[in-house]
Amino acid sequence: MTADLITITIDGTALKVSPGTTVLEAARKVNIAIPTLCHHADLCSDAVKKPVIAASNCRMCLVDVEGQRALQASCALPINAPMAIRTSSPAIRRARRDILALMMSEHFGDCPACKRNGNCELQDLCSEYQVDTSRFGRPGKPLFARPDPENIIQRDMNKCVLCRRCLRTCTFYQGVNALTPTGKGQDVSIATFMDREMMDAWCINCGQCVNRCPTGALVERDDTAAVWKAIENPDKFVVIQTAPAPRASIGECFGCEPGTPMTFRMNTALKRMGFDRVFDTTFSADLTILEEGAELISRLYKTAVLKDNSAALPQFTSCSPGWIKFIEHFYPDYLPHLSSAKSPQQMMGAVIKTYFAEKNGWDPSKVVTVSLMPCTAKKFEAARPEMRASGYRDIDYVLTTRELARMIKQAGIDLPAMEKSPFDNPFGVSTGSGVIFAATGGVMEAALRTVLEVVTGDKVENLFDKADIVPVRGFDGVRMAEVTVNRVGPVPAILSRLVPDFEWLRGATLRVGLAHGTANAVRVMQDIEDGGPLSTCHFIEFMACPGGCLGGGGQPIPTSWEIRSARANAIYGEDANYVVRKSHENEDVLRIYREFFKEGPCSHKSHELLHTHYQERV
Repeated sequence: MTADLITITIDGTALKVSPGTTVLEAARKVNIAIPTLCHHADLCSDAVKKPVIAASNCRMCLVDVEGQRALQASCALPINAPMAIRTSSPAIRRARRDILALMMSEHFGDCPACKRNGNCELQDLCSEYQVDTSRFGRPGKPLFARPDPENIIQRDMNKCVLCRRCLRTCTFYQGVNALTPTGKGQDVSIATFMDREMMDAWCINCGQCVNRCPTGALVERDDTAAVWKAIENPDKFVVIQTAPAPRASIGECFGCEPGTPMTFRMNTALKRMGFDRVFDTTFSADLTILEEGAELISRLYKTAVLKDNSAALPQFTSCSPGWIKFIEHFYPDYLPHLSSAKSPQQMMGAVIKTYFAEKNGWDPSKVVTVSLMPCTAKKFEAARPEMRASGYRDIDYVLTTRELARMIKQAGIDLPAMEKSPFDNPFGVSTGSGVIFAATGGVMEAALRTVLEVVTGDKVENLFDKADIVPVRGFDGVRMAEVTVNRVGPVPAILSRLVPDFEWLRGATLRVGLAHGTANAVRVMQDIEDGGPLSTCHFIEFMACPGGCLGGGGQPIPTSWEIRSARANAIYGEDANYVVRKSHENEDVLRIYREFFKEGPCSHKSHELLHTHYQERV
């Protein structure tokens, strides 16, 4: 039975709300703006199925409740009885100005040079309430040492306002707990264990803390200067690959609505900036599906037919570097379950430094590979020692969506006004399957489109309308799906060295699982350890960031579930418009197997370059 609604008034406006609704939520229902710093929609909802509560640390959301002696924090005040609320009064405005002035008295930073200048919530509120830095003074010198430039996630606690969004994100949203409060009274700060550098802490570099921080206290390492230097070096041949997620989000940095596609306009901008080639990461996403799908079929064959238990199942996806670092830290015993396939970013770098360089007569030492990614963890992934099997780093520099937006502005380019232009060959042809890698469930859907069609010999459209595998889509934190193989077809030539036939799969039910956000990964791993339903899966997709790559830590700020949904709609819209929507039908991917990886997926050469290590597995 639904509880009776409660009647309240906010600034004279009457409305009915459910018991337990906070005053802040009620005010927003009637479009009354209450300022906040510690509040964030992601952290005060049940979107991740966690009991996350408001922090009420900053006190900016103070309101006056009739009958209460003191002003109340609206973000943490539940409505359980009728009440009359005022959100603006001389006392409220004075309190908010005092709070801001006190924050600024401990805020040391050069606003014009700050990466969050122009997109800083503290700066916006100071402007709105006309608070400058003179009332209580400011620190005369930095309070803490500057962070190590090698850190992917860089902390500058001189700019911290102790809102604790980062801590709550890391703890409740991601389940990592890399950040913690330390000290007492005026010496309280947010730090890592024993105040180690971020690179020495149990940080997975996902960047979700950066995306939640309201100031410039947390930012990603800036690689824009190094990329400009490479572009301006006449002895370097600089190529960039663009992942699908930034295309649906970078427009937000230029005033566009979330989900505004910028794919081909961005190509034009990048060429004007001086990049010698612009390639499509969805090409290598298709390549990843061929390698990872072949690995899955090989593991299933070894387990079901050869009775070889060394092939660990379920197989885990390996394209999310935040997830890789998470499993390394927290579940190292399960590392054999990881696919050895590199991520699309790294596969692209490997084929550029080898196949592309050879084909065009380029010295790979003079080829600079840049990638545009929605992810801060990709910077860490690019620097991993195993990502240089060609003798050179697969990827030299990684730019987040925010970094590239700054570079485009520095070049004087109005991105939304650009004409459209195609990607460059030979890595410019992609499929809809490569595009949907950007969304949670996208890797699984792309894999299923290929594996089901290859195994059954039948069009996947006959199993799922328009090849849209809807059961693996959506924002549920953990989900499962299954498909029964009712018929089998002949083994394609490209896979003939892996299995003799598919008869052993006839009548089998393929079970898959999905999780996004590492707090949800904890739920999956616990279920597997307990022998729950997910332990019966054959393949599980893990994405470190909520919503998948489109919610990555390097995406435009702010990010919310509404914004993620708009970006997802853009991604699936692009997928629907592709003529070719399956990875195994990408002609350029098939060409690279004919010309370079001649023995096919999971062969010796492909393992050397496209996998994180080589073992004679097949």
